[in-house]
Amino acid sequence: MLWWLIAGTRGGINRARIINELHSRPYNANQLAKNLDLDYKTVRHHMDVLRKNNVVKCSGEGQYGTVYMLSSIMKENFDSFKEIWKESEDI
Repeated sequence: MLWWLIAGTRGGINRARIINELHSRPYNANQLAKNLDLDYKTVRHHMDVLRKNNVVKCSGEGQYGTVYMLSSIMKENFDSFKEIWKESEDI
């Protein structure tokens, strides 16, 4: 599932960048958009995809300023994520 989200779909590179950014600390969508030079709506779309796939979780759902963080499952599998991201760059 993680491979599909990163390397197997359009937008996977941006999702990988978001995951990598959230590894350091939680952010809201506006902060992620600014840090990654992405459109706010693009970040929100990717956050919805990542939430539905249990990669990220959030606090204050549905409110402006909702804070996103990696799920415990993603934290446990972060090394696998790094390998997938590296492999996807070679595709």
